[in-house]
Amino acid sequence: MPPTSRRGLIILYTGNGKGKTTASLGAAFRALGHGWRVLVIQFFKGDWPVVFGELEMGKRLAPQFEVLQLGKGFVQHMGDKKPFAEHQAAAKDALRVAKEKITSGSYDLIVLDEIVYAIDYAGVQLVTIEEVLALLDAKPPTLHLILTGRNAPQALIDRADLVTDMREIKHPWQQNIPAQEGVDY
Repeated sequence: MPPTSRRGLIILYTGNGKGKTTASLGAAFRALGHGWRVLVIQFFKGDWPVVFGELEMGKRLAPQFEVLQLGKGFVQHMGDKKPFAEHQAAAKDALRVAKEKITSGSYDLIVLDEIVYAIDYAGVQLVTIEEVLALLDAKPPTLHLILTGRNAPQALIDRADLVTDMREIKHPWQQNIPAQEGVDY
């Protein structure tokens, strides 16, 4: 489809079930098949001791596919001891980078992975809903945006063209099975 006839969608993957990032990467994979330029900005992944498969694929598929891990890890979770201000500064920087990339005209699809967590992660707020809505306002008409994260606020649901609520029915964590390389990261 020629870019002039494309209507960029705002897609939201939310809910407490697994699969939000995975679904966004599936859409990215499909977009790459059409020769699109794809960017993934991860708001929490960053300073972790594991190798993320999507980051490695970004290196292999560059320059068509780019992954920026701008986070400092999950706030007060999984042994996190970083000061809140460090997490908040990283999230604000990720917002700044996202706005630059969204308005650059260089991409066909941008994934804002875990941005919804940044609005409200277990009562912790790194960015405001108003800041996220301002990003959506800056979106060019042909750019597709995918946002992921649990507990999407109603204002974000209202703005999205497509919303999928991932519902957890059963999860390996419930059986003390740790995240699995290649499937979970």
